[in-house]
Amino acid sequence: MADDLLDRFNVRQKYTHFRILVIGRANAGKTTLLQRVCNTTEDPHIYNEGKNLLEPTSARGIHDINRPFAFESNPQFIFHDSRGFESGDESQLKEVQAFIEERARSTEPKLQLHAIWLAPLRL
Repeated sequence: MADDLLDRFNVRQKYTHFRILVIGRANAGKTTLLQRVCNTTEDPHIYNEGKNLLEPTSARGIHDINRPFAFESNPQFIFHDSRGFESGDESQLKEVQAFIEERARSTEPKLQLHAIWLAPLRL
């Protein structure tokens, strides 16, 4: 029992964030789905490459797979948006593949991708 608790503590110390790539069509309701999963109605906070919070007005409508976002109420979950997959757009597929490969090469758990979620077509 004590070993099990110690193992859980060590995992939580090593993995302070859970990073998820969300893939789905544009306007499929990915953000709404994540709000429901995180039990919040707040808008996500979007960060630039320098980990600076972007203003809501400049971030709305801009989806960059390299810009993580999180909800203030659930900061341990970090999401990345694929910008929506449209049929036949090979450049988007290559961008997502490059992102996944880059995260897979990382040796730091906080930078690694822990899950890929294929969002439904519509909520």
